[in-house]
Amino acid sequence: MVTREQWAFYGRNGELQQLETILRRQRWFFARITGRRRIGKTTLIQRALEHTRTDRVFYVQIPDSAPAGVLSAFSDAMETFDISPSTIARPTTLLEMAQTVGALARAGYVVALDEFQYFARQKLHEFTSHLQAVVDGLSHEAEHVTGGLFVLGSLHTELVALLEDRDAPLYNRTTDTIELDHLDIASVVEVIGAHAEPTPERLLFLWNLFEGVPKFYRDCFEQGVLSADRHQLLDRMFFESSSPLRSEADNWFLGELRGRYDVVLKYVARQPGCTNSDLAAHVRETSPDSAEQVGGYLKILSDKYRMVEKRLPILSKPKARKGRFYVRDNFLRSWLHALSHQVQAINFRPRRRLIKTADERLAEAEGFGLERLVAALYEERSRKDVGDFSLTHRIDGFWDRAGTEIDLIALDEEARRIRFGTCKRSVDKLLKDTENHEKHVQRFLETNKAFKSWTIERVAIAPRIEAEARAQLEEEGLIPQDLLDLTGAL
Repeated sequence: MVTREQWAFYGRNGELQQLETILRRQRWFFARITGRRRIGKTTLIQRALEHTRTDRVFYVQIPDSAPAGVLSAFSDAMETFDISPSTIARPTTLLEMAQTVGALARAGYVVALDEFQYFARQKLHEFTSHLQAVVDGLSHEAEHVTGGLFVLGSLHTELVALLEDRDAPLYNRTTDTIELDHLDIASVVEVIGAHAEPTPERLLFLWNLFEGVPKFYRDCFEQGVLSADRHQLLDRMFFESSSPLRSEADNWFLGELRGRYDVVLKYVARQPGCTNSDLAAHVRETSPDSAEQVGGYLKILSDKYRMVEKRLPILSKPKARKGRFYVRDNFLRSWLHALSHQVQAINFRPRRRLIKTADERLAEAEGFGLERLVAALYEERSRKDVGDFSLTHRIDGFWDRAGTEIDLIALDEEARRIRFGTCKRSVDKLLKDTENHEKHVQRFLETNKAFKSWTIERVAIAPRIEAEARAQLEEEGLIPQDLLDLTGAL
C-alpha cells in the first residue's frame, strides 16, 4: 500500500492559476467564488495566497444572524487577524462594516467574506447598498489600490442574485468569477492512490459516498481510514461519538432548510426516480398540510439549494412536463438513504449491526452510483482527449417506454458512432445481462432509426473485470470496460 505522511493539494490547477493571476495584478479586484459547502473555496484562496502573497489577509465567515451577530463576527475576525483598532476602527453598524472593507482593501488587504449570500436576508440587505458605494469608489481608484475583495457563497442562486440581478445594488461590479465544482475523477483517483490501495471497489465506494468533495477525503485521511475497510471507515467517520461527519449533513445542508422541506427531500433520496405524483401521494399521507406545496418545494430544492435535480424522459423535448426527481449530491443522498437513521439509533441498537445495515444500503445505491461515475468518466476522458471514444453528446434521462433500459448512451456525432453501455456492480450479473442488453439496444434502434446507419458499439462495464470474463464478453460482441480501464489513462 502506498502511503504519504502529509496531505497535499489535489486538483484545481485551472482555478488556482486563475486566482493567482487575480492576486498578481496588484490592483483592486472584486471576485465571486461559488460552490457547495465543503468544496474547498477557502482552501483554494489560501493556496493561491501561499503562491503569491501571505501578508495582509482578512477572512470572516458571515453568520446567518441579525446585524449584531454579523458585526460581532466581523470584529472578532479583525482581532484574530491582528488588525489594531488604532489602525482601523471596529465597525458598529453595517454601513461602517462596508466602509471597513474599503479601508482594508486600501491598506493592501485581501478581504474574504464567506457565506456572502446571507446578505440577501432582509435584516442584512442594506449592507449590499453600502458596499456598492465602497466598491464604486475602489473601482475608480483601482490602479492605486493593492487589496481586493473575495465574496464566497454556497447558496448559488442567492449569491448570484446579489451580484448579477439587474436590480441588485452590486450588479455588474464583480471583476472576476470562479465556479468551483467537485474535484474531477482524476484528482479523486490521485487522492486515493496517494493514501490507500487504489482499487476500483474503493473508488466506487468513496466516490458514491463523497463524490469530489476534498474536505471529506481529508477528514478520512486525518482519521487514518482512507485505506481502511468499508465498516471501519463508516464507523470512524459517522458512528463514533467524535466522528467528524456525524452531524455534517444536519449542520451544513439540512440545517439551511430549517425543517421546511425534509419530507420531500428524504423521500426523493430514498426513492430515486420518483415522480411528482409519487411525492404528492407520500406528502398527503405523512404531512397533509403540505400536500399542495410539493411543486413549490421541489422548485426551491432544485433552483435555490441545488439539492434536487429533475430528469426528463430519454429523447424528450427540453420543456417536457413529465419528469423524475433525484438528489443531486452524492453525500446528501447517501446520508439520507443509508446513514441518517442508523446514526440516530446509535444509543439504542448494537453499533456493529447499524454499520452493517448502513453499508448494505450504501451498496444498494452503488448501482446507480456506478452509472453516474461511468457517465462522468466518459465526459472527463473525452474532455481530456484520452481513451477510445470522443464524446460529443450523451443521451441522458429516464426510460418511460416499457421494456427499454440502457445505462449509457454516448454519441460521437462527428464519426457517427453510438455506444450503448450496460453497468453492473457484479460481473456475474453483467455476463447474464448480455442477451437482454442486446434486446434493449435493438428496441432503441427500432424506435430511433436515424442511428441505424451509425457505427453501433455495445460496452459492458463493471468495477473490475478479470481476463476470463473479458474473453466471454468479447465473444458476445461487447467491449469490456472496468474502472481500471476508464481511469488508467487519466
